[in-house]
Amino acid sequence: MSFADLGLSDELLQAVEAAGYSEPTPIQAQAIPPVLMMKDLIGIAQTGTGKTASFVLPMIDVLAHGRRRALMPRSLILEPTRELAAQVADNFVKYGKNHDLRMALLIGGVQMGDQVKALQEGVDVLIATPGRLMDLFERGKILLTGCELLVIDEADRMLDMGFIPDIETICSKLPTNRQTLLFSATMPPVIKKLADRFLENPKYIEVARPASTNTNIAQFKVPVTARKKRDTLREILRTDNVTTAIIFCNRKTTVRELAKSLKRNGFAAGEIHGDMDQSARIAELDCFKSGEINILVASDVAARGLDVKGVSHVFNYDTPWHPDDYVHRVGRTGRGGASGRAFTLVTPDDAEAMENVEKLTGGTIPLFGEAADIEEAVPAFDEAESAPAPRKRASRSKTAASAKAKPAPKAAAKPAPAPVVEETVEADTPAPAPVRRAPRRRTEPTVAAPVLEAAGDWNGPIPDFLAVSAVS
Repeated sequence: MSFADLGLSDELLQAVEAAGYSEPTPIQAQAIPPVLMMKDLIGIAQTGTGKTASFVLPMIDVLAHGRRRALMPRSLILEPTRELAAQVADNFVKYGKNHDLRMALLIGGVQMGDQVKALQEGVDVLIATPGRLMDLFERGKILLTGCELLVIDEADRMLDMGFIPDIETICSKLPTNRQTLLFSATMPPVIKKLADRFLENPKYIEVARPASTNTNIAQFKVPVTARKKRDTLREILRTDNVTTAIIFCNRKTTVRELAKSLKRNGFAAGEIHGDMDQSARIAELDCFKSGEINILVASDVAARGLDVKGVSHVFNYDTPWHPDDYVHRVGRTGRGGASGRAFTLVTPDDAEAMENVEKLTGGTIPLFGEAADIEEAVPAFDEAESAPAPRKRASRSKTAASAKAKPAPKAAAKPAPAPVVEETVEADTPAPAPVRRAPRRRTEPTVAAPVLEAAGDWNGPIPDFLAVSAVS
């Protein structure tokens, strides 16, 4: 099947061909015809399946004929984040270049004056985040009574971010005879209730099981201790043929610290998180898209909607708190039929969160190689910092062996028998011979210290083995 078989106009087909696409994805093939027929639609599709074009392309043809009016947009697209809204705007520019359509972008973090001016001149397509749209609506700067088509994109993400009340308010202000399209990766009860209330006899399309991940993505979990997360991440970045990667963290502070750490270790890394203003975030994304940097450390503000071609790897530096976020994070790779790889660093504290992810995706995520391989890849200095328990146990064994020698004066001046200490070290710490033997040089000071300390703190009768000193 080609795009020409879907009923799109010649002008639109030329733009699609110029963008380098010849065949529609499954969601596009199923969604475009009913949208052109002005039907309501529910689209359940995993991220990276071409969902955005499945509503942008038919909307361009639907809106090709009509008249713009001041402050009254003809269509409205609601997006959960600024980045996703900007991406949809880019799609309209790319595919609508042969049509006379005017678009406006309403997002936070930028000056409101230019947005109001665009609305006053009249727009065919209004792309907005719920917060900024509600702000302008309450100020009387926008009227929704002329909206003929509504798109609610990433509905489950809207739910996570608390936008459902705003969406219900917005829907109630729109004409009842509009066309409504709702897209979501999952279909929780709240979203189903929203669809039942505001969509009329919708066409239901599902191109993948809800919450499933792209089959083109090879997924792995990497068991690791919290102390060794950075070293393990750097080792995989160096050895797994990484061309471009997005690394997700749960906290903004972790994003900043990890990005700085990667830069110090020679990686071309950038960062994006919610504390950055919009211009800084756009600048970092532009650097990533242009190849100036090839690693982007991000919080979940960027987990959905980023469409960067050729992302070879996704790393969950932190296991996501919400299982749905896992699906959308790893969906940044393996897009458009390409293959990708996704790694999740799992500490012992992340066990429950990882179990929830595997329940949602419906399968066990395999381990990346053997745990021993990962540990060997970590630099040796990390072992010294973590102070492994086996070495402490070996030290205690030597102390215990020395304590047995205290009653005999001759034994006090003599270290514990070497075979006993060596057996303990070998049993507990399977390390190279030089590492095991180094502590043996400290055997005599280790024996003497407890004896002197005991003598200095003693308040009772003088022990027999110290009686000679007392008499003389």
